[in-house]
Amino acid sequence: MNANTIRAHRNKSRAAARAVAENATAQARLWLRLAVGAALTVLALLWAQQAFARSAPESFADLVDQVLPAVVNVSSTQKVPQNQQQQDLDEMFRDFLDRREGEPDQRPRGGTSLGSGFIIDPAGYIVTNNHVIEDAEEIMVLTHDNEELKATIVGRDEKTDLALLKVEAKHPLPAVNWGDSEVLRIGDWVMAIGNPFGLGGSVTAGIVSARQRDINSGPYDDYIQTDASINRGNSGGPMFNMDGEVVGINTAIFSPSGGSVGIGFAIPSNLAKPIIAQIKQFGKARRGWLGVRIQTVSPELAEGLRLKDPKGALVASVTKDGPADKAGIKQGDVVLKFDGKEITQMRGLPRIVAETETGKVADVVLWRKGQEVTLKVAVGELTEEAEQKTLASVEPAPSASATIDLLGLKLSSMTDELRKKFQIPDDADGVVVVDVAQTGPAAEKDMRAGDVIAEVDQKAVTSPEDVSQRVKAAQDNGYRVVTLLVNRGGEFQWIALKITK
Repeated sequence: MNANTIRAHRNKSRAAARAVAENATAQARLWLRLAVGAALTVLALLWAQQAFARSAPESFADLVDQVLPAVVNVSSTQKVPQNQQQQDLDEMFRDFLDRREGEPDQRPRGGTSLGSGFIIDPAGYIVTNNHVIEDAEEIMVLTHDNEELKATIVGRDEKTDLALLKVEAKHPLPAVNWGDSEVLRIGDWVMAIGNPFGLGGSVTAGIVSARQRDINSGPYDDYIQTDASINRGNSGGPMFNMDGEVVGINTAIFSPSGGSVGIGFAIPSNLAKPIIAQIKQFGKARRGWLGVRIQTVSPELAEGLRLKDPKGALVASVTKDGPADKAGIKQGDVVLKFDGKEITQMRGLPRIVAETETGKVADVVLWRKGQEVTLKVAVGELTEEAEQKTLASVEPAPSASATIDLLGLKLSSMTDELRKKFQIPDDADGVVVVDVAQTGPAAEKDMRAGDVIAEVDQKAVTSPEDVSQRVKAAQDNGYRVVTLLVNRGGEFQWIALKITK
């Protein structure tokens, strides 16, 4: 092998070595980049987790400095009716006797209400509770700077206990912003500011104890529960998140003594914000209206309706010529979704419909006789007249009577005598319950004589024989429950009865 050949082999070996080294270096760089990327991803996830699950702050002082100037005290004076003057004189006399006996006068004078509020617009718009200013003859607002301003009512909404006030100031007022109450989680920190017992701006802090609480105060109950101390006078005051945004309006407490026991309730900002905006624009709340009476889908009703899970809102009656009626929604339908929002509980439907813009055409997903049906409904506007309307109609029944032992019911077809005896409305048609066995499925569900059965398993019945046939058909098909649409005094409800053997 000559020198040139040896030199060529050496060059090839060196080139191969350089290629191997360069490849190893490239792989090392690649692994380094992957490792750095993975580390950054982990750090980002840890940061995100900390951002959403904040630890308790060392102090709330900075947050208080930021929002306290926008919180105000609200006092209102109610006009005392003439027929109450004598009661007031009697109360004054009792107070005099109490003071003579050495007891302090701790009872507030009638006609004065103390509460809280917060400024949402530098122009002087203030949010508070309706019950703070209800029947007010005069409303005064005291700002954080001790400036006393006379307020006028822009509008109020009794159903959600919200009110919007307006004051005229010589300078722009400090205001706070709405937050998103939907992202609140149980355990998140919140801070409440208000006017407890008339003491002036007081700050308390706590956590979100629960969400979507129904305290039976109205049709749209969806309260945030907190353990931040809320007392009398805090009503109408704001509940803040840790970003200084209003996520709730402190409204009610649960307490046998009238003082805080760690259970307070606030209206979510996502419910309050659109209502306040409507009041500001129109002077009142403008709610969507569907035109149905609904009830809860119990496990028994779900089985009777052949629905897999007990969810949705069961339509008990449909308002004639209302939005639902025009869209083709019927008695016995179960509303599963409205405008893309799932109805997990019955009480969710009224709130979702109310929040929907009037005139909007929304998709409604229904469960109807064993299958899903989607309809489009043009949302109407809720009025007092609309709330009173109901509709239900079935064919009149021939005269007959029978006892359905499987349900524990004695039935009769509709007659003029039965209408008079049980005071059955003229527009109520179906099969009349004339007696209920002391023990049995019907007695367990509190059915009573005078009830009118309009449908069995979503099919109209006109005679006791119809009821008997529907029950037998359900039993033959292996079902353990039948659903009855019952008219009691003009009010419809669905009742699920077990079929006894």
